[in-house]
Amino acid sequence: MTVRRSSYRSLASLQRDLARCRACLEAGYPLESLPVRAPGTQQQRAYLYGQAPGVVEGEERLPWRGRAGRTLRRWLELEEDEFYATFYCASVTRCYPGRAASGRGDRTPTPREQELCSFWRDWELELLRPHLIVTVGGLALRRLLGLPSLTPCVGEQYELDGTPVVPLPHPSGASGWLNVPANRERLAAATSLVRSELARLY
Repeated sequence: MTVRRSSYRSLASLQRDLARCRACLEAGYPLESLPVRAPGTQQQRAYLYGQAPGVVEGEERLPWRGRAGRTLRRWLELEEDEFYATFYCASVTRCYPGRAASGRGDRTPTPREQELCSFWRDWELELLRPHLIVTVGGLALRRLLGLPSLTPCVGEQYELDGTPVVPLPHPSGASGWLNVPANRERLAAATSLVRSELARLY
């Protein structure tokens, strides 16, 4: 049974309710995991916002555990422990949505699923008040900042209520985005921005 309080005073109580959330399932959507979340602490000063967990993440109930996570950590030059200590890992939706009907990649959560999950993001940002937000992929960028196209945004820096936001592409092995030389330059600029911001924070 999904529980959502009218207000939260601690990250721990928010995470307890998030761990039990079945709002999308109760609304009739097919999900293939329970909510995926990493232990959050008030010491994490950066917020990582992706699209949705993959199959490995759904099985382990921890974010960025599969191949895409290893690629992301390589981009950011962070070891696994350092990565999780630095970033509070969140996503547009929190449960593995299953495979796409085409059989290629994972299903993109519907707009209604995205909206149902935005409750958790809004409270996380309120409680954490991060000093840096990194979006991963086009869907996360659209949901957070309303920007329609990922490519021209990679390598740029934005703000959300005074907090720096740096967009990254999705590190999915199914994407051909990095096959374009100009996009590799964009990624290098974006990861440099993230590392500079992290150096300032830590």
